[in-house]
Amino acid sequence: QWLAHGEVSSNLHHTSSHGSSNEVPPLNPIDDMQGLLQDAVGVLNQNLDVGERLETEQPNIEAEKFYNLINDSKQPLYPDCPQFSKLSFLVRLLHIKCLSKMPDSVFNTLLDLLRQALPEGVNLPNSYYEAKKTMKELGLGYEKYDACPNDCTLYWGKDESKIKCDTCKHLRWEGTKDDPTGEKRKVPHKVLWHFPLKPRLQRLFMSSKTASFMKWHVEGRTKDGRMRHPADTPVWQSFDYQNPEFAKDPRNVRLGLASDGFNPFKNMNVNHSTWPVVLMPYNLPPWMCMKQPYFMLSLLIPGPYAPGNNIDVYLQPLIAELKELWDIGVTTYDASSKENFQMHAALLWTISDFPGYANLSGWSTKGYLACPVCHKHTVSHHLRHGSKQCYMGHRRFLEKEHPYRKDKRHFDGKEEHGVAPPRLTGDMILEELRSYKIKFGKAVNDNPELPFNWKKQSIFFDLPYWKNNLLRHCLDVMHIEKNVCETIVRTLLNVDGKYDNLGVRRDLEEMGIRAGLHPITDEFGRAYLPPTCFYLDKKEKELFCKILKKVKVPDGYSATISKSVHLKPFKLTGLKSHDNHILLQQLLPLCYRKLLPKSVRSPLIKLSKYFRDLCCKALCPWELLRMEKEIAVVLCQLERVFPPSFFVIMVHLTTHLATEARIAGPVHYRWMYPIER
Repeated sequence: QWLAHGEVSSNLHHTSSHGSSNEVPPLNPIDDMQGLLQDAVGVLNQNLDVGERLETEQPNIEAEKFYNLINDSKQPLYPDCPQFSKLSFLVRLLHIKCLSKMPDSVFNTLLDLLRQALPEGVNLPNSYYEAKKTMKELGLGYEKYDACPNDCTLYWGKDESKIKCDTCKHLRWEGTKDDPTGEKRKVPHKVLWHFPLKPRLQRLFMSSKTASFMKWHVEGRTKDGRMRHPADTPVWQSFDYQNPEFAKDPRNVRLGLASDGFNPFKNMNVNHSTWPVVLMPYNLPPWMCMKQPYFMLSLLIPGPYAPGNNIDVYLQPLIAELKELWDIGVTTYDASSKENFQMHAALLWTISDFPGYANLSGWSTKGYLACPVCHKHTVSHHLRHGSKQCYMGHRRFLEKEHPYRKDKRHFDGKEEHGVAPPRLTGDMILEELRSYKIKFGKAVNDNPELPFNWKKQSIFFDLPYWKNNLLRHCLDVMHIEKNVCETIVRTLLNVDGKYDNLGVRRDLEEMGIRAGLHPITDEFGRAYLPPTCFYLDKKEKELFCKILKKVKVPDGYSATISKSVHLKPFKLTGLKSHDNHILLQQLLPLCYRKLLPKSVRSPLIKLSKYFRDLCCKALCPWELLRMEKEIAVVLCQLERVFPPSFFVIMVHLTTHLATEARIAGPVHYRWMYPIER
């Protein structure tokens, strides 16, 4: 979509997680039209014939426009032109405009020159404005809404005509500038880009192949009790049970929403954060569901600062569109069955990293109650000497008769009689926040103090079905896995002495646990730290790093991890999320075997196996019940070995991943890998 709009593409230079580049490969004049339609409708139907469709039911207006555009794509640029059609040549021109940041006035001049140079009968638009209208017919249109620079107000809907923000009194515009016609144009402080959702959902049904795939979850899914697709999960089935009218038509679309900040500029040292909001349809089969051609950019929230808690201000147009798709729907032509139907859509859950979880859900992921699943029952402790917050208390997730519950000596000196906290329902959230009203904006400082760790009531509760969803916001396995791996490696290698130092030992002494590790002061007042079972000495660190240095993996399996291993000093740097994924699940268990005692390596190997089983493409509900019990035991075994500073919030969140997978199915439909890539 950015490629087809010079105004957007000239301002955004995407930097991926695997490298940065502003160059887009040139389009092949033969294949560019097919590629454009592939992005527009998903799977291109090679035999689109309007006459054949009219035998059953006439397409609606939007579908007819699109089919006419496809017919235009077959018309030559001028009579006997062997290489270009009217549409493919226009796409090439817009592509050049994007790459060269060509002004609109220069583009208009180029069109005039081409019309004079090419033979008579050439099919070219008269201006850039007409070229954009043509692209809009492909579903590549967008709307722009001015926004307050302090994120207080979006000048949309009832606030569309306002000239200044009611909250911070900031003017809507920062000045004026000349447009290509020479007229003065007001320049807003911030602009939200909104890419309408309805036309792109309609496009999914305008190709007979893609339209048939949109019903795969009913017609082609294997139903053997295993979870391979979101349609196999309790989340999907519960939604169908609560909304039978929606479930009657399998063509109604289930969506996931993902959002994260990124730096769109080439220089990654620039402090800038632009937030795209991306939607993905879950009706499609697994081999298509999370692929880039089917991702739908819905909003582009401008920087330079992250919207944070004020993201709800920018989500208003999308939520209004989702409500309309739920209540009214949109008339859509199904090319596979050759009939019009009223398509509806619903949002199942949101996907984000852990800080983004706070922005979308309204529950702060920092402080004493950082865990959004444990809610007010989060067990945490502030480490005064280590200046950290630790999250332990995993014995309450064990079975009632487990011997660890009565083990005082190896834990915190107390018996554990608590139970696992109940899952938070939508009704419970609304009851806690019913009497509070929050104002948005960076300049607002008179908001009421909300209970527990709440920052707001999420705007997603405006959707009538949202409170009844079994899972509203997903924990991101990708980032949790990355942080757990980094915590393990840095603790074993004790990088820069941060993970086993005098402060860590004094915290143990202050908590009154593990007397054998308390610091010993000699007659000269110097503190001596007794050795620990998880600490690697110099020779063991060298062997640990050499094992990873010599590892060879198949092409495409992972990055070259050996380049990230350093022998002086002993540490690992520059690892990407997928590198940590491979390291934790496959390579670290090999390193543990001869370096660590059984009491340390056994729970760490089990933790690696837990993540390996969790990331399978097919999950068994009964296996996930077993994993829920096992991960509680593993974390308790780690509590017996590692200091409290090891148990950061990401380590604690692992206890909830199996439960969430039992509700929502395979994690690769809910993690950030495809979105961040």
